[in-house]
Amino acid sequence: MKSCKEISALWGISERRVTQFCKDGKIPGAVRAGKQWQIPDDAKRPSDSRIVTGQYVKTETEEGKKPLPVGISDYIRAQSEYYYVDKTLLIKEFLDRKSFVSLFTRPRRFGKTLNMDMLRVFFEISDEDTSKYFTDKAIWKCGDEYRKHQGKYPVIYLTFKDVKYDSWEATFTKIAGLLQEEFGRHSELRTSDKLEKYEKDYFEKVLDGRADVVELSTSLQRLSKMLAEHYRKAPVIIIDEYDTPIQEGYSKEFYDEIIGFMRNFFSGAFKDNSYLSYGFLTGILRIAQESIFSGLNNLTVNSIMDEEYDGFFGFTEDEVNKMLAYYGASDKEEELRNWYDGYYFGNKEIYNPWSVISYLSRGCLPQAYWVNTGKNEILEDVLKTATDDIQEKLFSLLQGERVIARIDQNVVYRSLTEDPANIYSLLLVAGYLKTPKKELQGDGAWLCEVSIPNREIAAVYKSEILSHLMQIGAMGRGTANKIAESLYAHDTKKLQDGIEEYMMKSISFYDAGAEGFYHGLVLGLVALMDNQYKIRSNRESGDGRYDISMLPRENKYPGMIMELKWGKDLSDEELDTLSAEALNQINENAYDTEMKEERIPDIIKFGIAFSGKKLKIRTE
Repeated sequence: MKSCKEISALWGISERRVTQFCKDGKIPGAVRAGKQWQIPDDAKRPSDSRIVTGQYVKTETEEGKKPLPVGISDYIRAQSEYYYVDKTLLIKEFLDRKSFVSLFTRPRRFGKTLNMDMLRVFFEISDEDTSKYFTDKAIWKCGDEYRKHQGKYPVIYLTFKDVKYDSWEATFTKIAGLLQEEFGRHSELRTSDKLEKYEKDYFEKVLDGRADVVELSTSLQRLSKMLAEHYRKAPVIIIDEYDTPIQEGYSKEFYDEIIGFMRNFFSGAFKDNSYLSYGFLTGILRIAQESIFSGLNNLTVNSIMDEEYDGFFGFTEDEVNKMLAYYGASDKEEELRNWYDGYYFGNKEIYNPWSVISYLSRGCLPQAYWVNTGKNEILEDVLKTATDDIQEKLFSLLQGERVIARIDQNVVYRSLTEDPANIYSLLLVAGYLKTPKKELQGDGAWLCEVSIPNREIAAVYKSEILSHLMQIGAMGRGTANKIAESLYAHDTKKLQDGIEEYMMKSISFYDAGAEGFYHGLVLGLVALMDNQYKIRSNRESGDGRYDISMLPRENKYPGMIMELKWGKDLSDEELDTLSAEALNQINENAYDTEMKEERIPDIIKFGIAFSGKKLKIRTE
């Protein structure tokens, strides 16, 4: 017999989940001994369709259906063992266009790695007949013109998605290890009679881990030359998530070292390399002016703004509907659309594939799955530079509004913090915004209407962006909870104490200065409660425009209207008078008209006055 702890380690799920299986009677032979459960050694894991984050646990589904590929980026495994959304026509589109070097930029978790592994399996020469992995796919129906490329090229494949270290030394060690493994995949070169001795000596040096920075910076070029000589066929080079180590270098202050290495590394591979058939790169950002691709005039960039390849990263509506039908969940179509649809890649509306798969694998439980898949420290750096105007627009986005923004795809890491307006370009390419309307400008930039794509990103946006802007980490979650609780309880004193506590902990006296600043502050705080409220700002109601209103999503919550006033160096008495003026303004201008029309039974009015870090709140 085994304990729940031993079984949880064996099955790769939480001890709590094993205990629940025992309580539910789902494990035959499990018996309770005191407070602990004892489970037979040969017990089988019950089917519950759950996947532990970060682990690849294959489970059987009802009626013999294939399990969902949560976290699977291995093409052979994905298409044979799991439900696979066929993206092989990406191969056809590429071969039709015949771009020499292609860079695909998409947000994280949109299928870049799986697609690159698919390209590797399709093109790569192998002792195994790998055509069997494509004969039932869409690409095979396209004819011999495309089939003839299958299994005909040596391939160099590297993924940098896990190169996330705090120093250049650790980063270089990891890259050296990846190159060592990739050279090891081509061990046939060690005994090739088509290579010179100096080439074999270099090969052995990389394989033994003795190559230095300079020698490894030319490794792609030298390996491609050796493969071309051995196979009499120039290789395909695939680099997945090329910008991950560059982003880390920027955040961890070894930017010059990583850029210097990558410049030579990529130049040797893709610039004037006569030993290259095709090149593919993926990443989140297009790094244009960093000189990494300097002079690489054969590079074709495919971003989320471009129509080419627009349906191959992420799921289209048709693909999602087929998946829902397969798992008998067609009734969840609207919920799935509200939570995970809404991205625009080129002219196609796209669903987040990671979230769709996670949603279905968790029994159609809608929540923010994408929030736990990565961290964008570059985003934090840019948020630190956001002006009051940009902060106001970021809050407006959370209310479901559209904001006009200039989108420059040639985002350069070093310039991210130089112009705060770059935040919109970064948010867009990172997957936090969509572009329902766009217009190409003469300088190559886009003038766009941007908005939040769906409910999931609203939740992610709130946790990763709004919380940062409002410095929730500094103020403490307890203070944020105090503010939320005071609003629910109509406790004016507790609300005033909570906001004062926040201001004392998080805001420099010199940050406070005008009504717009306080408006953004309060708007950000109440926006943290948008699960219960529709939050609106500067809208017309009655005979004027109120500052902030909170319309309850359910009538069990009261409606709230806030009018804010600000004065410089006010005494306590003057501050009290100003708060009374704010409250009177709500009544005089009938700001509650909108709520009355929506038949909100209980409406609370707040007159809030600020001066420096002091405030006074009156309610009615």
